[in-house]
Amino acid sequence: MEQKTELADEQYNKMVNTPVWKLITKLAIPTITSMLVTSLYNMADTFFVSQLGTDASAAVGIVFPIMSIIQACGFTLGMGSGSLVSIRLGQKRNEEASVISSTAFFAALGIGILITIFGNVFASGVLSFIGAGDTVLPYAKDYARYIFWGAPFMCASFVLNNDLRAEGKAFFSMIALTIGGILNMILDPFFIFTELPLFGADSSIVLKGFGLGISGAAICTLLTQFTSFWLLFSFYLRRKSICHISVKNVAKTPDVLGKVVTTGLPSLARQGLASVASIMLNKTAAGFGVSAVAAMAIVGKIVMFIASMMIGIGQGFSPVSGYNYGAKRYDRVRKAYVFLVISGACFMSVFAVIAVIFAPQIIRAFRDDPEVIEVGAVALRWQAAFLPLHSLIVGTNMLMQSTRHIKQATFLSMNRQGVYFIPAILLLPMMCGLLGVEISQAVADLLSTLTAIPYMIWFFRKLPNRERPDALPA
Repeated sequence: MEQKTELADEQYNKMVNTPVWKLITKLAIPTITSMLVTSLYNMADTFFVSQLGTDASAAVGIVFPIMSIIQACGFTLGMGSGSLVSIRLGQKRNEEASVISSTAFFAALGIGILITIFGNVFASGVLSFIGAGDTVLPYAKDYARYIFWGAPFMCASFVLNNDLRAEGKAFFSMIALTIGGILNMILDPFFIFTELPLFGADSSIVLKGFGLGISGAAICTLLTQFTSFWLLFSFYLRRKSICHISVKNVAKTPDVLGKVVTTGLPSLARQGLASVASIMLNKTAAGFGVSAVAAMAIVGKIVMFIASMMIGIGQGFSPVSGYNYGAKRYDRVRKAYVFLVISGACFMSVFAVIAVIFAPQIIRAFRDDPEVIEVGAVALRWQAAFLPLHSLIVGTNMLMQSTRHIKQATFLSMNRQGVYFIPAILLLPMMCGLLGVEISQAVADLLSTLTAIPYMIWFFRKLPNRERPDALPA
């Protein structure tokens, strides 16, 4: 017990005294790495499955909203518990942090099991509803079946990952997610294809694969999720964390879970609306042909890969913000936010320029289909051009959520793929045809940025100076 207290005190001193730029960078690098690897294995699925045909490529896009729903549940409990844990640790209320973490973990497992049961029972109806046509439906069912089985591990992993980062142990979470992601990228081709030429298409050395097609890609994803889950959970089993996850620590009353869910509402709104947005995007793009659905699915994975770096920086910022807000070190909250926005905008600008210049070549790497390339290149250029704005969108949202300004954070999280995107995807295709589909996300990004700025100004005007630490309750 004494050793655990010393560990918590050491972590507290690090979080409230280390220069914020150094602390965020230290926490963000492993988080960015894990986010990139996670995005890469999602892109690997899209890349290898695209070799099976345009219908198979479209099926991955159709199933994406289901994964968004699973992620919404996991993010809600993960970001909610992570924000509360970082504040409690900042206040040196470590036992309460363990109760929060345990309650969120077992709730995530339970929700994941319910998704598994519901998804497998009603798979055909769900996939048809979200846009799977007759030619795409068989591929979508084969892919979704295993995604549903992975729901408990995916949901619980979000809680473990976020709570470890809330303690300032982003390196541990990076190890778990990176190993799982690399495993997926290595195994994907073996599970999907029957034969694998070792040195190109004309190679005489051919490795044998399982030839499971699109089901193989989903099985790899399931194995990846379980591997990452077990590695994350092992850190808690080996007592490498401040929080202790145990059934005994689960809250006996629903108020703790209620606080977790309330704090995680911005993530639920963001990911839930992302799922709705993906469904509407699939349905709208389907009116322009399967190639349009496949192109938008590919663009979505590419943009997600780039944007994951901004989210990674933001997740490095979030525990710093929560810890110092809980410790009433408001000067450090200000410095952390400024560093987040500036560094994020620089990262996004570099990759945005690359995506705009080489858009056709990037799309062709996934699917060498003239129609897919034509649609995908336009959509990628529009979305990439507005990527630098993500630093304000993501930064302001995470600032509000990490400091428990729940209403403001929830509203901001609803904008990009809800308040602005849904009307855009409904109206712009009616006015501009296929171009309306291609530019909808860019328009939503611009409007979301313009909305975030007044909230940012309001927060920092309200935030007390360090000389008046008791003016704002933690």
